[in-house]
Amino acid sequence: MDLGNLIKTLIVGGMFLLAFLNFSNALRVNKKANIWFGFFVLIWSSFWLDEMIYPAQTFPSDSIFFSLRFLQFMVPLVFLGSVVFYTNPHYKFKSRDLLFLVLPVIFLSVMFLGKDHEFKGYKTILMGLFFTQALACNVLAYFKVQKHQKVIESFSSNTYNIDLSWIKYIIYFCLLCSVFFLMLNLIYPDRDLNSLTNLFFLFILYLVTFYSIRQVEIFPVGLKLEETLESASSISSENSDAKVKLMSDKELLEAKSRLAKLMESEEVYLDSELNLVKLAQRMNLNSHQLSYIINSGFEVNFFQYINAYRVEKAKKLLVDPDMEAYNMVSIGFASGFNSKTAFNTVFKNMTGQTPSEFRQSKS
Repeated sequence: MDLGNLIKTLIVGGMFLLAFLNFSNALRVNKKANIWFGFFVLIWSSFWLDEMIYPAQTFPSDSIFFSLRFLQFMVPLVFLGSVVFYTNPHYKFKSRDLLFLVLPVIFLSVMFLGKDHEFKGYKTILMGLFFTQALACNVLAYFKVQKHQKVIESFSSNTYNIDLSWIKYIIYFCLLCSVFFLMLNLIYPDRDLNSLTNLFFLFILYLVTFYSIRQVEIFPVGLKLEETLESASSISSENSDAKVKLMSDKELLEAKSRLAKLMESEEVYLDSELNLVKLAQRMNLNSHQLSYIINSGFEVNFFQYINAYRVEKAKKLLVDPDMEAYNMVSIGFASGFNSKTAFNTVFKNMTGQTPSEFRQSKS
């Protein structure tokens, strides 16, 4: 076996393993999303599998050719489906989603016509359709993740493990691959991918595997997801008058005072896993009510509210002589952050300085 075939075998084997890990879902988290992501990886592997089985790209029957190419065309759409369920596990398909089948139907029609008549520009049209599909699905997936990263701040105090940043890297890579494959097929239509390109993809594959199997459950049990998504959308909306009042101004003032007292006396923000559901239970409220108190009463989201207390705690620890021997990681954990990255990012966003710079400025 030459190097090229060895790398292809490792890619296909790695993708089959990743698909199996997502289907088996040992952690029992993000079930629908993991199934969709598993299918995405499985179908994606066909780009290398068909080169291994049919190296001359001569297929024994038209049905195999059509089925394989159609499955490959569906890769970006299945990827988008996985992103949809990662960002909203309760998503229900609507009639407007049928619009996503327009391009696949056109692609299938062009394939049938082109195979029989080989009209001019047949392959170029197919490549153009594939590139359009890949571009549209990846752009939509990107905006889904962007919106998700704002939504999770409405219920989680630590977003580091649930912000789906690793999916953004897949999107960047898919867009890069789409452009590369388009140019390659237009300039060298009969040329195979070289081993160096496949080796680079193999590296990306194992990075994706690493991050995908580490993905924890995104939405906590007990969270009213639809209300949370609606609340997050209303916060980003400029029309604040559209927000529904859940309590009178007097009740809101009392709830604010009770919440502030809980934060200061019991320091619940030191729990690195604190989320909206947990804090609502401590307040004997439902998560929607607590979200309203924080959003309307303090005019911030849950993430900002909790981390403001953590940053103030960190400031005290950073200038405390008894904590001088402790490094930034220890200070971060002692303040309620669950990672050095989260600590540095949040602290700098709120103070304009890194924790180290703040400590130096006070020494």
